[in-house]
Amino acid sequence: MSNQQKPPYGMIAILFVGAFVSFLNNTLMNVALPTIMTDFDVTYSQVQWLSTGYMLVSGVLIPASAFFVVRFKNRHLFIAAMSIFTIGTIIAAAAPNFSVLIAGRMVQAAGSAAMSPLLMNVMLVSFPAEKRGSAMGIFGLVMIAAPAIGPTLSGYIVEHHSWRMLFEMIIPFAVLSLLFGIWKLKNVMDTRKVSLDYLSLVFSTIGFGGLLYGFSSAGDKGWSDPLVYGTITIGAIALIIFIFKQLRMEEPLLDLRIYKYPMFALASIISAVVSVAMFSGMILTPAYVQQVRGISPFHAGLMMLPGAIVMAFMSPITGKLFDKFGPRILAFIGLTITTVATYFLTKLEVDSSYTYIITVYTVRMFGMSMVMMPIMTNGLNSLPMLKNPHGTAINNTVQQVSGAIGTAILVTVMNNHIKSSATELAAEAKAKAVKAAKKAAEAGITPSSPTAEQLAKLKAQITQTALLDGINYTFMVATIISAVALVLSIFLKRVRVQNINKPEMEQK
Repeated sequence: MSNQQKPPYGMIAILFVGAFVSFLNNTLMNVALPTIMTDFDVTYSQVQWLSTGYMLVSGVLIPASAFFVVRFKNRHLFIAAMSIFTIGTIIAAAAPNFSVLIAGRMVQAAGSAAMSPLLMNVMLVSFPAEKRGSAMGIFGLVMIAAPAIGPTLSGYIVEHHSWRMLFEMIIPFAVLSLLFGIWKLKNVMDTRKVSLDYLSLVFSTIGFGGLLYGFSSAGDKGWSDPLVYGTITIGAIALIIFIFKQLRMEEPLLDLRIYKYPMFALASIISAVVSVAMFSGMILTPAYVQQVRGISPFHAGLMMLPGAIVMAFMSPITGKLFDKFGPRILAFIGLTITTVATYFLTKLEVDSSYTYIITVYTVRMFGMSMVMMPIMTNGLNSLPMLKNPHGTAINNTVQQVSGAIGTAILVTVMNNHIKSSATELAAEAKAKAVKAAKKAAEAGITPSSPTAEQLAKLKAQITQTALLDGINYTFMVATIISAVALVLSIFLKRVRVQNINKPEMEQK
């Protein structure tokens, strides 16, 4: 593979639109779930499959994306992926019942899974290594902006229109992207005949699918549910078999031998840790804003929008800074800001001001914008060009799996702390009531029993305080996770550009 003399900007723009609508679609559903639940008369655990199922299909197909990128021409791959995504969107928009809606989402996910690896590989081939930071920064803008505006946009649409509009508005963009792809897309990547090892695909599907499903279900069902620990165990065993199989194969489905490149391995570990920290903010902040403060989903989304805008705006700037200064200084500053801002989120009160919430969340997002793309780009720069499809596939898989695992663990930590805090607060309230009754009896006053209204008010107060305690405690865990990534960033080294295509890597 060789770098193009001039990057194909028109083609990259088409790929960007395709990637944007598929990324946007990933987070549009979350706010709409309660409405869909009512419309189709399904339970929360059933409706959750609209998000979990989408993530599962993506997580299962992404490891195979390295094979697709190497085997098929990028034009054909984009047209096939965008066609599948468009068909899935149309099915979901017209779904007469919940089963068809689920099927539509699964088809969407099957098309969407190839978008990110395809776009990333085209950009790695199209730009010289010294310009990759800037290019990947623009890619970061799409990757970050689309999921970030999803909840706000979804909140507005669900409040004013039918949830079907979430799919209907994507159809024209998907169709236009597909038509432009057929008309303008050219092949810029070399392909070679590689065979697909079906057994590897089976173990990859069971392994990643089992882990993603198990950890995603843990927050709702609890860790003691046989389905949760059963799928995690089966997934872990299948994944171990998959790893050993890949290391022994000449043409593996996912070339895990690239972990011998130290900067790629370090980048992979840091991005996994940062993914967990990032997901913590995406879960805990809406939980605080909506459940503790009682703010509507749309306004909750609006409060998080400045952070999303800052992150999207910073992504191209971070890319240029990476080209100039390398990854270590950016990652260190970014993770310092992220860790400090996350610590400030452990100090949330029942009446914390909107200004405080928005400012701290936005500063945290600013810190994160300096981390993900530089680390990922530096890791990919350390690989020989032929290994790029495997590098991007591994990066995307690691982010999906670590995000799911991190989310499940943080939700469990939060729920456990909420329960113990509620028990303590209830015991304190009971002790106070007993003490007050004793004092009244000593004074010769007959203590009056609390009314139903007073009991309901006390229960709501205990619930609110316990939830706040749980959120603050979990943000403290997220602070420690961010601090771990901060320490790891000290060991980052900039990869020498002139050595990126050599089998062995040198660093300065």
